[in-house]
Amino acid sequence: MPQELVRADDWHRRIAMLVSAVLIGLAALLFARLGDAAQALFLSVRQDYVYLPLVLTPLTFLVVSVLTRRFAREARGSGIPQVMAASRKPMGRTARALLSLRAAIAKIVLTVVALLGGASVGREGPTVQLAGAIMVQVHRLFRLRVTPGVVIAGGAAGVAAAFNTPLAGIAFAIEELAVAYEQRLAVLVMGAVMIAGLTAQGLAGDYVYFGLLDGSLPITSVLVAAPLAGLIGGVLGGLFSRLFLMLRGPDGRWAPLLDRWPMVTALACGTLVGLLIYLTDGNAAGTGYEATTALLEGEKGDYWFGPAKFVAALATSASGIPGGIFAPSLAAGAGFGQLLTPLFPADQAGVIVLLGMAGYFTGVVRAPLTAVIILSEATGSSHVILPLFATALIGDWAGSMVCRDKLYLVLSRGFLPPEKGEEKPA
Repeated sequence: MPQELVRADDWHRRIAMLVSAVLIGLAALLFARLGDAAQALFLSVRQDYVYLPLVLTPLTFLVVSVLTRRFAREARGSGIPQVMAASRKPMGRTARALLSLRAAIAKIVLTVVALLGGASVGREGPTVQLAGAIMVQVHRLFRLRVTPGVVIAGGAAGVAAAFNTPLAGIAFAIEELAVAYEQRLAVLVMGAVMIAGLTAQGLAGDYVYFGLLDGSLPITSVLVAAPLAGLIGGVLGGLFSRLFLMLRGPDGRWAPLLDRWPMVTALACGTLVGLLIYLTDGNAAGTGYEATTALLEGEKGDYWFGPAKFVAALATSASGIPGGIFAPSLAAGAGFGQLLTPLFPADQAGVIVLLGMAGYFTGVVRAPLTAVIILSEATGSSHVILPLFATALIGDWAGSMVCRDKLYLVLSRGFLPPEKGEEKPA
């Protein structure tokens, strides 16, 4: 190929990456506003009608499940497994369906509807699928070849824009999305992540996701808190992943039964979540952002928050409706971290909660570097990064003892086309 054509192709790819990253930042910000408004509306109405979740939440699960199965099966679940599956063969038919604009729009709409009904879902996973779709569609518009690097760059930019944490997007690409990480891919990812993050930050302001965390831990507290939070959080996070895979994994023990009765499953899961919302005065609903922020600020919360969020997130995931598990996992981790706070001085409560989040979140997603950077950037707490690393590494080990398989990697197999001689997964 003539050198002039190669240079033109490189410039087209750079322009496509720039356009994609800006659009991802804008789309992530819009989705965040819609999701926050939906959750705020649900909580506001629930205050006036305390029994509403017992009816509205099961009906929402049922409606969203029916719409997903009938019109947008590619939009079910988190969104991260879809991007991982699409990156295997980005030019194939499966990848085109998973990262189509139809799937992306359906993902956003259905996740917002789920939040309107009180579902315990996050918007970060759906943002990853949305970002991957935007990246792919823009490259096709420029008539450029869609490579694994394009898909991975889009997903990483989605993480950066969702949390306003550019470094976390790069770490997530390394740990979760990319199997082989090459220098050329690194440049694509870092460029897309930074532009998407700056776009969202420029419009939303230089905010910190969970607010600035004050306080620190003396070495004596670190030596106790990091192993405790890592072991307990990692075991509980690994338990969540193991149960999730049993219920919804492609080879899960209970997955065929849930697929055989999808409407009953959605209604039963919605009823359980609605009951938890009623019993917890609304704290089990949605992302858990407000309760998590309050715990990080050192406020006293109810000790049932962590277990309730664990069950609500698991039931929501088992229903198969669209929605992420990042935010609910961070909220559950904060709740479990709070259970450790009576062992330490009151002025250390916020940092102990943060370590609980690191241990549990790492146990679920098994990506310690991503967990540490997300929590460090999302709370402005670089001063406790060493205790975070220690907790996350212990949590990763403890989680692997309970669930050896990585959650997103196994779930991504359910979106891949079946091998010859195998039946296509439901």
